[in-house]
Amino acid sequence: MTGPVPVRPAAVLYGDDAVFDRLFDDELLARLDTLLATGRPRHLTRLDTAPARARLADAEVLVTGWGCPPVTEADLAAAPRLRAVFHAGGSVKGVLPSGAWTRDLVVTSGAAANAVPVAEYTLAAILFAGKRVPEYAARQRDRPGDPGVYGELPVPGNHRRTVGVVGLSRTGRRLLDLLRPFDLRALVADPYADPADAAAYGAELVDLETLLAAADVVTLHAPALPATRHLLDARRLALLPDGATVVNTARGSLVDTAALTRECIGGRLRAVLDVTDPEPLPADSPLHRLPNVLLTPHLAGAMGGETRRIGELTVDEIGRYVRGEALRHRVHHGDLARIA
Repeated sequence: MTGPVPVRPAAVLYGDDAVFDRLFDDELLARLDTLLATGRPRHLTRLDTAPARARLADAEVLVTGWGCPPVTEADLAAAPRLRAVFHAGGSVKGVLPSGAWTRDLVVTSGAAANAVPVAEYTLAAILFAGKRVPEYAARQRDRPGDPGVYGELPVPGNHRRTVGVVGLSRTGRRLLDLLRPFDLRALVADPYADPADAAAYGAELVDLETLLAAADVVTLHAPALPATRHLLDARRLALLPDGATVVNTARGSLVDTAALTRECIGGRLRAVLDVTDPEPLPADSPLHRLPNVLLTPHLAGAMGGETRRIGELTVDEIGRYVRGEALRHRVHHGDLARIA
């Protein structure tokens, strides 16, 4: 015998048409319709129109989509019954105004789902770094058919190498789980973690300088904050061993681009950069042409079908909310100072 069916809360879904199509397929939309009273059209691309304001007046739930325009204080004022915001995307920082926190709304994020492809990209970058794939690929491209390419560069391989993970974030934790099957030593630096946190993911917690001095590959998974700007500056980059690789899939501002460029031009360091500062890099940046640097255009996060995972997480979280269960991806106001 089943219990009573929960009353569907009135909801507004807000975001770009194309983004919603990527986030929610027909199956997920059907699930949403069993959980929320969304009205028609099912989602809105603007909140400042008269029809949108009428919908907001009754809404208990707001579902925002990745890349939607920021919700304003006026939008919140038009939604006096609002109790929860479910963000089908990564960071909520640029989505919600301060009033969302002073009203103590329930806020959740799909960042954990986006962490999955970022960690997978990073794992690939780490394993490629051990084989010096970018450099060998550049040589083979420039000298096609030349058998002399093979063996020109020493290849350290991926056995018992040390990976330094900066930030025990969602992505950092996911990456450490992915690293478990490999014969790699993992170090973590994170001012908010303790040794037990790191040990739970098979890593050793150390300070940042110790990590850099030991790491064959250092990968960044920290948020972009004033305190983390140029976290890897010239002094800290100099701590890395010769031949080490810097992987950045977090935010470009974490690395002093000029300092890293000098190290890569000199050949002492290598880099795999999915994000840069500035982004994109100027056309005349040497990083575009160095064989020991692999640049990709900010594609580590959810792309194509991977975005569906964010939709699934969001619908699952809404289901828990409607059933009165504990939420798994809630964001609290106090988190904002230390998350992306």
